[in-house]
Amino acid sequence: MGKIIFYEDRNFGGRSYECSSDSADLHSHLSRCNSLRVQNGNWMLYEHPNYRGHQYYLRMGEYPEYQQWTGYNDSIRSCRMIPEYRGTFRIRLHERSDFGGQMMDFTDDCPNVYDRFHFNDIHSCNVLDGHWIFYEEPNYKGRQYYLRSGEYRKYTDWGAMSPRVGSFRRMGYF
Repeated sequence: MGKIIFYEDRNFGGRSYECSSDSADLHSHLSRCNSLRVQNGNWMLYEHPNYRGHQYYLRMGEYPEYQQWTGYNDSIRSCRMIPEYRGTFRIRLHERSDFGGQMMDFTDDCPNVYDRFHFNDIHSCNVLDGHWIFYEEPNYKGRQYYLRSGEYRKYTDWGAMSPRVGSFRRMGYF
């Protein structure tokens, strides 16, 4: 079971809120989030309610200020616990929306999409097995997007504002 503690002030000060499951709206518990502790599990944090806006992947550890989780500001309004996953991993990427254009299947992490796919724009994908995270830049940097099993017909379906994917990795196995 996961557990995360949000704090309004830096260095674990101010009001706090303890969470052990998905929460679509944290605003009633905290007005801002400047630090946090992940005591158990892996979590995805979202800048806006209902799992929207910038996303931040966090593992167990202490984060005394929001810049340490590459936060753009002190706004965390929803969170999801990423379940452990011990099965196989498989994702199918497409260069066009609605599963069109060139397609490639992956079963492992990819630190540089361009090197393997020969372009950075992924317009649709199908997560066949496991949980994945897309990064806007190569080497697991930049904006992050959490993808669970299912079909994503266009990049906005996973919360992105552009189709750029620089790297991706499997989630929940480490």
